Amino acid sequence: MAPPRVDVLGVGISAVNPATALAEITRRVETGERGYVCVTGVHGVMESQRDTALRRIHNASGLTVPDGMPMVWAGRRAGVPGMSRVPGPALMLDVLARAAERGWSSYLYGAGTGVPELLAERLRARLPGLRIAGTHSPPFRPLTPEEDAEAVRRINDSGADLVWVGLSTPKQEHWMAAHRPLLTAPVLLGVGAAFDLHAGLQRPAPVWMQRRGLEWSYRLAREPRRLWRRYLRNNPAYLARIALRPPRMRGTD
Repeated sequence: MAPPRVDVLGVGISAVNPATALAEITRRVETGERGYVCVTGVHGVMESQRDTALRRIHNASGLTVPDGMPMVWAGRRAGVPGMSRVPGPALMLDVLARAAERGWSSYLYGAGTGVPELLAERLRARLPGLRIAGTHSPPFRPLTPEEDAEAVRRINDSGADLVWVGLSTPKQEHWMAAHRPLLTAPVLLGVGAAFDLHAGLQRPAPVWMQRRGLEWSYRLAREPRRLWRRYLRNNPAYLARIALRPPRMRGTD
């Protein structure tokens, strides 16, 4: 049975912590129950206010884990004291460590040219015994139907148990929802910037900033031209809307 969810502005955020998220993903891999995992914070919730398809995708996931302290604070306000942050990069390492122990294989799909291959190299060095079934960096443009069918064939032929998707929000969520019926791997996981981070191309925010919900300010300082509009639009709007519509327990899906 899937974990209960907290309704945050219409998006069901799974009431999990790193241990319970790992347990649910493990269950799905070992039983073959197909699903996808979204890693969502304020950005994903606010994009879902403007994109109803994205909101449905989050709500239809196997898990939509709380990436960011505002999601954790929302859960606690709704009465879930055991809920804690499950950031994409940390979730990726937790699941891959278990994959190395249990022999699961992974396919890395996304990020820039050469990044999935560099990521595979770094991960194998970090986690001895880890099986990487394949890698692919798709072009930034939309794929032709033939290219997409070939990508699906390569992933399925690899026999991967886990498909890691690093395309950023909301592109990766739409990709997982569209490709879930086509792929044989039990679990798809959209982890965005975790590809660049674990490949050594980005640095994580200091832990003290993450714990205080200030990771957004660290990322903004590093990429102001790309991110300032996102944070200026999303953060104040989130605070205003959450004041009018407090989070609540949704129950078990």
